[in-house]
Amino acid sequence: MNPVNFLANPPTPATGESCEDLWRQANLRIERISSSATPDPGLYDQEQDEWVMLVEGRAVLEVAGRRVPLGPGDYLVIPAHTPHRVLETHPEPRCLWLAVHLYPAGTAQA
Repeated sequence: MNPVNFLANPPTPATGESCEDLWRQANLRIERISSSATPDPGLYDQEQDEWVMLVEGRAVLEVAGRRVPLGPGDYLVIPAHTPHRVLETHPEPRCLWLAVHLYPAGTAQA
Protein backbone atom coordinates (compact mmCIF):
# COMPACT_ATOMS: atom_id res chain seq x y z
CA MET A 1 0.00 0.00 0.00
CA ASN A 2 1.46 3.34 -1.08
CA PRO A 3 0.48 6.67 0.50
CA VAL A 4 -1.06 9.43 -1.59
CA ASN A 5 -0.53 13.10 -0.75
CA PHE A 6 -3.79 15.06 -0.44
CA LEU A 7 -2.04 18.33 -1.34
CA ALA A 8 -0.26 17.04 -4.44
CA ASN A 9 -1.53 18.05 -7.88
CA PRO A 10 -5.13 19.04 -7.24
CA PRO A 11 -6.96 20.07 -10.41
CA THR A 12 -7.37 23.81 -10.96
CA PRO A 13 -10.74 24.53 -12.58
CA ALA A 14 -11.25 27.74 -14.58
CA THR A 15 -14.65 28.27 -12.91
CA GLY A 16 -16.67 26.52 -10.23
CA GLU A 17 -15.24 23.46 -8.51
CA SER A 18 -13.51 20.24 -9.39
CA CYS A 19 -14.51 17.26 -7.23
CA GLU A 20 -12.43 14.10 -6.99
CA ASP A 21 -13.56 10.98 -5.15
CA LEU A 22 -10.89 9.70 -2.80
CA TRP A 23 -12.87 6.81 -1.35
CA ARG A 24 -16.40 5.38 -1.54
CA GLN A 25 -17.88 2.61 0.52
CA ALA A 26 -21.52 1.78 1.28
CA ASN A 27 -23.16 5.11 2.21
CA LEU A 28 -19.89 7.05 2.70
CA ARG A 29 -18.03 9.22 0.16
CA ILE A 30 -14.82 11.18 0.79
CA GLU A 31 -13.76 13.74 -1.79
CA ARG A 32 -11.18 16.41 -2.50
CA ILE A 33 -12.63 19.64 -3.88
CA SER A 34 -10.59 22.33 -5.59
CA SER A 35 -12.28 25.72 -6.10
CA SER A 36 -11.61 28.33 -8.73
CA ALA A 37 -11.62 32.04 -7.99
CA THR A 38 -15.09 32.13 -9.59
CA PRO A 39 -17.49 29.98 -7.56
CA ASP A 40 -20.61 28.43 -9.05
CA PRO A 41 -23.56 30.53 -7.76
CA GLY A 42 -25.84 27.46 -7.61
CA LEU A 43 -27.53 26.52 -4.35
CA TYR A 44 -27.03 22.96 -3.09
CA ASP A 45 -29.75 20.98 -1.31
CA GLN A 46 -28.28 17.53 -0.80
CA GLU A 47 -29.88 14.33 0.45
CA GLN A 48 -26.77 13.52 2.50
CA ASP A 49 -25.07 15.04 5.53
CA GLU A 50 -21.74 16.68 4.68
CA TRP A 51 -18.71 17.38 6.85
CA VAL A 52 -16.42 19.82 5.04
CA MET A 53 -13.04 21.31 5.96
CA LEU A 54 -11.14 24.04 4.15
CA VAL A 55 -7.58 22.72 4.04
CA GLU A 56 -6.02 25.65 2.16
CA GLY A 57 -7.20 29.11 1.19
CA ARG A 58 -9.99 31.41 2.33
CA ALA A 59 -13.66 31.21 1.42
CA VAL A 60 -17.13 32.38 2.40
CA LEU A 61 -20.07 29.98 2.34
CA GLU A 62 -23.75 30.71 2.66
CA VAL A 63 -25.38 28.05 4.84
CA ALA A 64 -29.13 28.27 5.52
CA GLY A 65 -29.02 31.98 4.57
CA ARG A 66 -26.08 32.81 6.88
CA ARG A 67 -22.60 33.93 5.71
CA VAL A 68 -19.88 31.66 7.08
CA PRO A 69 -16.25 32.79 6.54
CA LEU A 70 -13.69 29.97 6.55
CA GLY A 71 -9.91 29.82 6.75
CA PRO A 72 -7.42 26.95 6.70
CA GLY A 73 -8.46 24.20 9.10
CA ASP A 74 -12.01 25.46 9.62
CA TYR A 75 -14.71 22.82 9.24
CA LEU A 76 -18.44 22.50 9.64
CA VAL A 77 -21.26 20.00 9.34
CA ILE A 78 -23.97 20.71 6.79
CA PRO A 79 -27.02 18.56 7.59
CA ALA A 80 -28.96 16.98 4.74
CA HIS A 81 -31.36 19.37 2.95
CA THR A 82 -29.66 22.48 4.32
CA PRO A 83 -29.40 24.99 1.46
CA HIS A 84 -25.79 26.09 0.94
CA ARG A 85 -23.44 27.59 -1.63
CA VAL A 86 -19.93 28.99 -2.03
CA LEU A 87 -20.11 32.79 -2.14
CA GLU A 88 -16.41 33.69 -2.33
CA THR A 89 -13.09 31.94 -2.84
CA HIS A 90 -9.68 33.55 -2.84
CA PRO A 91 -7.36 32.57 -5.70
CA GLU A 92 -4.12 32.64 -3.70
CA PRO A 93 -3.60 30.38 -2.02
CA ARG A 94 -6.01 28.06 -3.81
CA CYS A 95 -9.09 26.79 -1.99
CA LEU A 96 -8.73 23.09 -1.32
CA TRP A 97 -11.40 21.21 0.62
CA LEU A 98 -11.86 17.80 2.21
CA ALA A 99 -15.50 16.68 2.22
CA VAL A 100 -17.09 13.63 3.80
CA HIS A 101 -20.62 12.75 2.67
CA LEU A 102 -22.81 10.41 4.69
CA TYR A 103 -25.82 9.20 2.74
CA PRO A 104 -28.99 7.84 4.37
CA ALA A 105 -28.83 4.05 4.77
CA GLY A 106 -30.09 2.19 1.73
CA THR A 107 -29.68 5.06 -0.77
CA ALA A 108 -27.38 5.17 -3.78
CA GLN A 109 -24.55 7.69 -3.86
CA ALA A 110 -24.69 10.40 -6.52
